[in-house]
Amino acid sequence: MNQNPQAGSAAADEAYQERILQGVSRTFALTIPQLPPALCRVVSNAYLLCRIADTIEDDKHLPLEEKRQFADRFIRVVAGMETAAEFAATLAPKLSPTATADERDLIVHTDTVIRITHGFTPRQRAALEHCIRIMADGMARYQESNVRLGLKDLPDMDAYCYHVAGVVGEMLTELFCAHSPEIDRHRAELMPLAVSFGQGLQMTNILKDIWDDQRRGMCWLPRDIFSMHGADLRKLAPGARDPGFEQGLGHLIAVARSHLANALRYTLLIPARETGIRRFCLWALGMAVLTLRKINRNRSFASGNEVKISRRSVYATIAITKLLTRHDRLLRGLFSITARGLPETIPASPSGPLTGTV
Repeated sequence: MNQNPQAGSAAADEAYQERILQGVSRTFALTIPQLPPALCRVVSNAYLLCRIADTIEDDKHLPLEEKRQFADRFIRVVAGMETAAEFAATLAPKLSPTATADERDLIVHTDTVIRITHGFTPRQRAALEHCIRIMADGMARYQESNVRLGLKDLPDMDAYCYHVAGVVGEMLTELFCAHSPEIDRHRAELMPLAVSFGQGLQMTNILKDIWDDQRRGMCWLPRDIFSMHGADLRKLAPGARDPGFEQGLGHLIAVARSHLANALRYTLLIPARETGIRRFCLWALGMAVLTLRKINRNRSFASGNEVKISRRSVYATIAITKLLTRHDRLLRGLFSITARGLPETIPASPSGPLTGTV
């Protein structure tokens, strides 16, 4: 019997990708499989590429200069300008002892992930390369800045959110457009909304992780918003009931809410028959709104665990959105009900400060 060793290797690569996704993200391991199979494969790979970039950024032992070097090298690896095996062999021994076993395993198997990446279509590869180039460069740039006392202002926060999340929205949109000519016809309208969608999700994470980030010596909050309400980010402590801080937090909750409203607009531009893509978007949107609700109800929280949504809420989000996936009017109503009570401002521009195209 003739055997094709390349086919066997490809199957092993795919099996590894599926397994490691389960290890590095329970949330995305739940949402990505909702996508059509071909999209599931490329989005899984894209998430792992982003996770490698994120592992470099988050490592506690790597000096800033080395983080920049590895970020630049990874950009070249994704673009096919440097071998993944050499990159992994250099980075893996330098990882902090606090890196998880799955994170280490992912770095060691960078070449496995990249083999899959380089098998995609030119349009898909361009989308992934664009995302990693913007993300890895932006992460390194912000690591080199002093963010211990917060970001300068809201536009600076917008820029940060674009580099770590808005560009992911652009990448996903390009992949969705490559998948469906019908979606592709809405590309010009979807792209700016995708950046806003990403910012809404990232702002929600920033607000949830305020105190956990502080313990790591980082703060992604904009100083100008809190100064406007009489709060000094340098003097804040977890659980302190500071009226100015809580007002500033409410301001950012309102901004995040407006971005999530744009996320709903984005989702409803996806054809109703593309139920997998809609569910992928709706689950992320629903969990973000529920998290904002918890933050808003307890603005003096002292730990991210206090405002983390329960598994019951996650399963409820999944069940309800499955029932309503195709029904635009009911989805608008559900968002209105779920977001009720959150502070509102004039909706933020969906274009964001740094939108780009592939």
